[in-house]
Parts: sequence; C-alpha cells; structure tokens
Amino acid sequence: MGVIVAKFGGTSLSCVEQFCKVRDIILSDANRRYVIPSAPGKRYSNDTKITDLLYMCHERARQSLAFDDIFNVIAQRYKEIIEGLDLNLDLEPELNEIKTKIQEGASADYTASRGEYLNGIILAELLGYDFIDAADIILFDSKGAFDSEGTNEAVIQRLQHHERAVIPGFYGSMPDGQIKTFSRGGSDITGAIVARGVNADIYENWTDVSGFMMADPKIVDNPKPIRKITYRELRELAYMGASVLHADSIFPVKKAGIPVHIKNTNAPSDPGTIIVNEAEPVCCTGGITGVAGRKGFTVTAIEKTFLHDELGFGRRLLSIIESNGISFEHMPSGIDTISLVIADSQLDGKLEKVLKEIKEQLKPDSVEVYSNMALIATVGRGMARTPGIAAKLFTALGREGINVRMIDQGSSEINIIVGIENEDMEDAVRAIYHAFVDGDS
Repeated sequence: MGVIVAKFGGTSLSCVEQFCKVRDIILSDANRRYVIPSAPGKRYSNDTKITDLLYMCHERARQSLAFDDIFNVIAQRYKEIIEGLDLNLDLEPELNEIKTKIQEGASADYTASRGEYLNGIILAELLGYDFIDAADIILFDSKGAFDSEGTNEAVIQRLQHHERAVIPGFYGSMPDGQIKTFSRGGSDITGAIVARGVNADIYENWTDVSGFMMADPKIVDNPKPIRKITYRELRELAYMGASVLHADSIFPVKKAGIPVHIKNTNAPSDPGTIIVNEAEPVCCTGGITGVAGRKGFTVTAIEKTFLHDELGFGRRLLSIIESNGISFEHMPSGIDTISLVIADSQLDGKLEKVLKEIKEQLKPDSVEVYSNMALIATVGRGMARTPGIAAKLFTALGREGINVRMIDQGSSEINIIVGIENEDMEDAVRAIYHAFVDGDS
C-alpha cells in the first residue's frame, strides 16, 4: 500500500492515554505519513471539549469580562498531556500569544482553531513528524468561501517537500491571513483535502466507534456493523440520522475516488467500515445496507382533478415554497395528487401563509396537512436487483401495526422512504432491521 492519510478525532486525542494509542497506531504502519488531529475532546461524559472552552473564552472577551479561569483550564489540559508524554516541549509562548490575541479581540474562528493548532504541535513532537500550520495550505477566498483548487495546489506544492507531517484540522486562512474555520465536520474535511492533495491510497478516519452500524444502537440492540458502504448510501443514511461522520465532509476524497476507512482508536483491530466509490460492482443482493429514521416532518397533500394535465402546476407549487424560504425533502405524486414532505424546522411560523398561497394560486380541490411525521429510510444498492424487498419491508411494518402514511422511492432505487407517525419511529426501525437481518441470518 502507498500513502495513508489518518485523521484522529477529539476523543482519540483527549488525554495522555489516548495520545499513546494514537502514536502506536500511526507508527505501526510506515505508510501513515500525514496525520490530521482534532482538538482534545471529552475525557468523560460531563467533561468539556477544548474547543467549547475556547469559545467560552471568546465570548467572555467579547463582553469585556475576564476569562483567566477558563483559559487556565485549557492550559493545564495541554500541560498535563505534554508532561504525561514526557516531551521536551514548551507551549507557554504559544499559550501566552493566544491569550493575548483573545484579549485584544481575536475572532471566534481564530480562537476556536487554537485547539487543533496546539494539539498538532504536540502530536508532531510525539511522532517526530514535521508540523505544518493548516493556515499555510488550507485556503479560503476573501468572502470566506473555501478555495478548493487553490488549496489542492497549495497542498501538493507544500507536502511534496515533507515525507511525514502533522496538519491540524478544522481551519485554514483567508488571503489577508485571517483564520477561517469550516462550519461543520472541520477536521474530517481537512483530512479529506490532504488525502486528495497527496493522492492517498486510503483516508483513515479514526474515531471512538468501529464504523457504521446497520441501525442506531440506541434503537436496536447490538446492530450488525456495515463492513462496506458507498458514498451514495452513506449520504442517504447520514441524512436520516446516522452520525459517525458528516457525509459532505468527505467530498474531496469522493471526487478523487479515494476510499475512506472508519476505524476505532480504542479497538484498532476491529475491521471498521470502508466507504467506496459507486463504480464498484454490487457484491450481493437480497439484503439492505442499513435503516435510519428521523422525526419532525409535515406532509402537505394536494389533490386536484386533472392535475397531471395542468401545465406548470408543480413549478408553481415549488415557487410558492421557494418564495417563503422553504426547502422540501420529498415530493411523491400521483395522477391527481402531489405531496410535499417538509421538515418542521423549515415550516416554523410559515405553514398558514403557505397553505393560503397554495389555495389562492393553485385552486386545488383539497389540501390536507399531516403533522408529527417521521421518515424511515431503508437503504442498499442491492435492493434494486432483488424482488420482494418492498414486500418484506411493508410486511414487517404491518406485523407491528404501524400505519404507513407515505411511500417514496428514489429513481436510483437504492432506498425506500416511508412516512409514519413520530411515535412509531423506533418500532419501525426495529421491525425493518429484524425483518432483513434476522430473516437473512
């Protein structure tokens, strides 16, 4: 195998013990040449992440309040890690500079990014790798938008001179040198960017779980792990609630066709989950990849005789919700019916206005609103080639007495979406999971 880029999350680098695990993992394979660390995360359930503490410091400073007590907690965390690892490293100058800049009005982005920055310095010292400030190679334009091509060129040019390096995650810089952070999945994005830039053979994303499960373990007891999943399947499941990593955060490696391996820092021998390109052939049929659910939707069902003959009806309907700043999730339709599935968060305070405009502009025969809806996505590339998938799914729901209010299947045929009552979501996920997993075992 060639180059491996390895990203480690906050729980993987939360304390001395975790740093030692990370060191052993990296040094166990000479191909792990580029490492992207997050800031120290929680050490225990009621602990506070370093990033959150830094945001607190920024907020205190913004209000012209002292934040010494919080900053001392941050400094002590790093000192304990350095001393526990027996490193000859003095972060005092860096800490003093960060504190001064926060006092002088440094941005929230700069302040929050210092968690990764300091962790990167420590990890580089521990490994004997070069340290590269992400601000030098992760670029944003003057408006704060990520500069993908400029960044890729900077990564290629810089890293070709460094055989091994640690690059902090989460942040980069704008043309004027101001620090800018990614909005979500920051360190995951940095890792994917670096993997693309060095044309890695694989991008490892190390976290505190052994990859994706076929269902939420909070709903299904001991769900089976997913050994292999495609980017498309990941997007479907992540959108519906699966949360090991944000699907959009790995777009750079998806674009480059680089597989992603989700691994557990605390159980490195576990197989984990491999995320692969859709171009790989479907290896099996008959089962599903996973099932996930999300609550909090409203379905608006519109009926009008000869709707299918009325030119522009769908366009005008979508124009109404667009003019109200609303995006929709699904739009199942029939000959004389069309429905909009919209997240409740999108409809906040807007439903009555939207309904009024639909009635005035589209003149439907009837408009019915079904609230308190949950959506369940059953996902799998092999589903399209397997007769009886839908029958098995709906039989499982019927057996549990769960009423299906809506059915939608994407044109790609890798998922079936059903709409049910919020209160039935957990039972529905369990019913579908057991129908396919237990029935196929």
